[in-house]
Amino acid sequence: MESFTQRSFQDVASCLPQTGSIVTDYNANLTCMCLFYPTEKHLVLLRDGRTLIGYLRSIDQFANLVFHQTVERIHVGKKFGDIPRGIFIVRGENVVLLGEIDVEKPCDTVLQQVSIEEILEEQRLQQQTKQETEKVKMQVLKDRGLSIPKADNLDEY
Repeated sequence: MESFTQRSFQDVASCLPQTGSIVTDYNANLTCMCLFYPTEKHLVLLRDGRTLIGYLRSIDQFANLVFHQTVERIHVGKKFGDIPRGIFIVRGENVVLLGEIDVEKPCDTVLQQVSIEEILEEQRLQQQTKQETEKVKMQVLKDRGLSIPKADNLDEY
């Protein structure tokens, strides 16, 4: 019996539903990698700053991703927490970084895993502190006669 790697490109494209002619050699190789290595975890950093960890199940020519058994990892200081998200679809334009996690490599950073409730509270406090600091900075600049447009208004220019 011939192995999966010896099949022609057409065979690979035909075994992938709804890909037909849009699957390129590059994407077929990536999809084959997903079929060969379903147990390897991947990390994706999104444009909004979120970090997702899960098993990469599918990728297309637009870098749209489908993850299985996904968790959202939140870091605050030296603590982190994982929020289970299940199956997660990521639109390609939101991907900043995608990488494979080497689970065999020893971790040299000391991070403490905490409960979901604790990490969400820590994140809320961190965001609140950041907003208060930003408010003080804006007030100091305003007192000195300077103004900086808010990030929300930058898209208008």
